Amino acid sequence: MIQDISPKVFNNVYKKELPNPRDYVFSFRGREVLCVLGEDGAVRCPRVEEIGIDKHELIYLFSIDEDKFFLPKKEYGFYISEISDDKSACHQFHYEDIRVLRSARPGDLCFAGMTAYHLYVWYRDNKYCGRCGRETIIHDAERALKCPDCGNIIYPKICPAVIVGVTDGTRIMMTRYAGRPYKGNALIAGFCEIGETAEDTVRREVYEEVGVKVKNIRYFASQPWGFDSNLLLGYFCELDGDADINMDENELARAEWVERNDIGEEAKNLSLTATMMMHFKEHPELFNLKIQ
Repeated sequence: MIQDISPKVFNNVYKKELPNPRDYVFSFRGREVLCVLGEDGAVRCPRVEEIGIDKHELIYLFSIDEDKFFLPKKEYGFYISEISDDKSACHQFHYEDIRVLRSARPGDLCFAGMTAYHLYVWYRDNKYCGRCGRETIIHDAERALKCPDCGNIIYPKICPAVIVGVTDGTRIMMTRYAGRPYKGNALIAGFCEIGETAEDTVRREVYEEVGVKVKNIRYFASQPWGFDSNLLLGYFCELDGDADINMDENELARAEWVERNDIGEEAKNLSLTATMMMHFKEHPELFNLKIQ
């Protein structure tokens, strides 16, 4: 999956430090990232020396091995901002949809970009204190924002959500989202609500989206998904009773039972969803299925 960057090491401990010329900068404009696309589809983001802004206008994010990553800010406060295209060296960098990061090479750049976007959204959306309305400032000792007036401390927002592989013997429930840019294969998914366990969310989301009940809920794996500020929790479970689908058309464009042998090749090196699909396809013995 995207976060699997071993043997490289991700270190997200906050540091109050300035960049070196060869450190990397992630600059976002809405859901676009400043980068240059190679002819082979590779994505490269600028280094500090290539963007033409003062190093004091950059916020430290994290490091991967010896590479450090920063985010630009405006001159007033810390409000995270885009960089004008005309500031980049030779005008080679341009804003592209952040989905280009999914094919970024090396693979750790994809994870770095996704995580940087998560922090960008948090900084952007918390310029003002939600308690008293005063403009916030960057905490000087940890990854947090603080209100200089009422003392409110704001930490990065992480939203837990479940990805659910519902199985029925040799079949798995596969879906397509309705009204979303992503049109590929998906599994049932949804956010944890206040007061719910993740297992409660599995039961509720499955019943709401496709109208079936489940049993034997088993945790599989997790994935940070910074594109939407989520922490994804993957679960497999089994059909409990009637297999007839009653699809929520507001959420889904398609929902159907798919035989294990009919699952296509998915890029399991990217998403938890694809990894779970391929796990069901490639490891029937783990689901008590007879290998054909």
